[in-house]
Amino acid sequence: MAIKQISVFLENRPGTLEGLTQVLADANIDMSALSLAETSEFGIVRMIVDDVYGTATVLRDAGYISSLAPVVVVQIPDKVGGLNKVLTALNSAGINLEYMYASLGGKQSDSAYMILKVADPEKAESALRAAAIRVVDQDHVSDM
Repeated sequence: MAIKQISVFLENRPGTLEGLTQVLADANIDMSALSLAETSEFGIVRMIVDDVYGTATVLRDAGYISSLAPVVVVQIPDKVGGLNKVLTALNSAGINLEYMYASLGGKQSDSAYMILKVADPEKAESALRAAAIRVVDQDHVSDM
């Protein structure tokens, strides 16, 4: 089952990311993964958290514009060829990767976690499991 990623839109100016992380810290929200992409006028923070709906509520109450999207999270060994195995499984199934980012280490120091945005998460998860790649579900985000 795909994990829900939260995307938050921020103005591209000093202090906005710090303000977001302060809101999350004040609400005791722990991020398992984070990505920041920017343009000249705004940024998009993508994050994985264990309590998606609670976090979305905190963000809304603090005035942030956010959205939820399904992503696939895989655990891969932190060794040569680990990412290639994931990409080969997706390519063999004809699945296009829209974007990805990583969460390294965490509680499993011998593993890396890749967050994958694809058009069909169920098809991707099936292909990855068939290739013996561990797919993380929402209940196990806190293990990352």
